[in-house]
Amino acid sequence: FIETNAVITSIAFSPDGRLLASGSSDKTIKLWDVASGRELRTLSGHTERVWSVAFSPDGQMLASGSRDQTIKLWEVSSGRELRTLSGHTDWVMSVAFSPDGRMLASGSYDTTIKLWDVSSGRELRTLSGHTDWVWSVAFAPDGRLLASGSGDGTVRLWGIR
Repeated sequence: FIETNAVITSIAFSPDGRLLASGSSDKTIKLWDVASGRELRTLSGHTERVWSVAFSPDGQMLASGSRDQTIKLWEVSSGRELRTLSGHTDWVMSVAFSPDGRMLASGSYDTTIKLWDVSSGRELRTLSGHTDWVWSVAFAPDGRLLASGSGDGTVRLWGIR
C-alpha cells in the first residue's frame, strides 16, 4: 500500500495502468508508480485541497479540480503545469476528460458544470439546472452524453454533441 500524511480525496489510474494519481488535502497531487508503490513526483500549484484528479485518455495529461475554484492541467511526463482554468465561483468537485481527450468537464459547488476546450483552455459552455452542488461528472464512452450527480438528489444527462 501507499502511505501519505494527507487525506486522499481522489485517485485515478493512468490509461495504461502504470501510474496512479492522488489528489489530497495538502493541496498537492502525487504521481505513483503502481508496480513499486514509489512516489514519482509531487505536483504543486493549487492553493487549497484537491478534490478531483483525472487522466486524459492518452495518459499524457492530468486534470485536477480544487477547493481554490480552479482546474489545473498538468503534463504527466514532466509534472509541469500547462494551464489553469478559471470560471467557477466555488469549489471544483469533479473533473473528467471526454473520450477523445479534447474536452474537459468540471462540476462545482456553484451548482454548474463547465465544459472546456483542453487545447486552448477556453470555456466552451456552462450547463445549469442542478439546485445543489455538483459532486460528480462523467462522459459516456461515445462522448455524446455527460452525466452529472448532485447534492440535489438528481443525476442529469446532458447532450454534448
